[in-house]
Amino acid sequence: MGRKAIFKSSALAWIALALLVVPMFGSYFFDDMFSTVSNIFNDPSMLELGWGQEEYGKYTSGYSILCIFGGLIICGMLLDKWGVRITGSIFVGLMVLGAGISTWAISSGLPPAESLKIAWVGCMIFGLGSEIAGVAVTRSIAKWFKEGNMAFAMGLQLSIARLGTAAAFIISPLLIGEKAGIYTLRETARPAMLGMVLLIVGAVFWAVFVAMDARFDKNRGLMDKRDTAEEDKFRFSDVLKVISNKNWWLIALLCVFFYSSVIAFKKFAGAILVPRFGVSSQTVGLMATILPFSTVVFAPLFGFMVDKKGQGTRWMLIGAFLAFAAHLLIGFAPSGKPIWGYVSMILLGFSYSLVPAAMWPSVPKVIPEKMLGTAFALIYWVQNLGLWAFKRIAGKLLQDYTPLSAEIMFIAVCVVALVLAFLLLRSSRAHPELALDSPSGTRTKS
Repeated sequence: MGRKAIFKSSALAWIALALLVVPMFGSYFFDDMFSTVSNIFNDPSMLELGWGQEEYGKYTSGYSILCIFGGLIICGMLLDKWGVRITGSIFVGLMVLGAGISTWAISSGLPPAESLKIAWVGCMIFGLGSEIAGVAVTRSIAKWFKEGNMAFAMGLQLSIARLGTAAAFIISPLLIGEKAGIYTLRETARPAMLGMVLLIVGAVFWAVFVAMDARFDKNRGLMDKRDTAEEDKFRFSDVLKVISNKNWWLIALLCVFFYSSVIAFKKFAGAILVPRFGVSSQTVGLMATILPFSTVVFAPLFGFMVDKKGQGTRWMLIGAFLAFAAHLLIGFAPSGKPIWGYVSMILLGFSYSLVPAAMWPSVPKVIPEKMLGTAFALIYWVQNLGLWAFKRIAGKLLQDYTPLSAEIMFIAVCVVALVLAFLLLRSSRAHPELALDSPSGTRTKS
């Protein structure tokens, strides 16, 4: 292939990436559309929608339900059987459909219990579609960038997607606004309406990518699906081998508790930070954007550091401690002092960048390569189960008690994450053959 053809192929890959990031940007925006305005659910009587914090907690926990009940595992089988274009199109469609159902329910004027039930079902469909569409996007990037720049392209896709979260944090308070009276259905649904527009645009971009990808394969005589090699086929015995691995459990549970201290928390950021620090929803939006922006900047840097220097378990312990310190400040720093809100978000942002950068590369070091797909799928399953539970609990605590009660729960979650990170560090020292603290490139044997 000549230099001109190589340049053309490379240019097409970046065009493909540009098409793929848009549906993920919309997905992240819709998922976090109420995070920095969740304080509006403090008093159901001030919402024409009629939801309180417990109802909001149930709604947002719906995202994980279908993922918990086997959706992620089914996804892998469908991707192998039908390929990225068909499977991805189905689940991008489900993502848009679920978001549409939720948006309609929020703006429908139905009684609160009925609108919640319909919106919850919509969130379940949206969550499954979003998670599997994300897998399809990642796999597509791996295909288009297999000749080079794959890690950078994947990191860039994730960074742009997380900017969707940042956009939701900033724009949603502006769309809903601050008022003393009752929030109408139309006002409450404005972020969802914008999210729907972004998702529809994303679906159009996905359709363009599908056409481009099909032409790419046709020109090269490729197929969109593959026959699974005998050694790569799913076996239930692999599940038993994975769940009997003590170090896998430490990583999986650390994933659950650490991510719950960040992801479950940010769903209720407005409900907690507004009364704690005496700020507006717009200010909370600025505070909370530190989380996604920090990962855009620091996650690749921390990943490079772990790749080159190792010491992964030590960095996980430090990151877990930073999350613990952040939640202590949120819970017990002087009230009405916004500076402590910003400091806590900076600490949580560093933690959110540091722990994943060290945690995910540890999995291939404790699990043989032929079982990695099963290991990761099970971690995602456990993670979604934990996120579902902690979102429900946080909503219940905020509804029945105070923001401090929810923060005490998050502090307890961080304590468990700290203990798990310490146990992983101790296991690494007791079993140096695992190379958990060695630079990248060292892993357990099959």
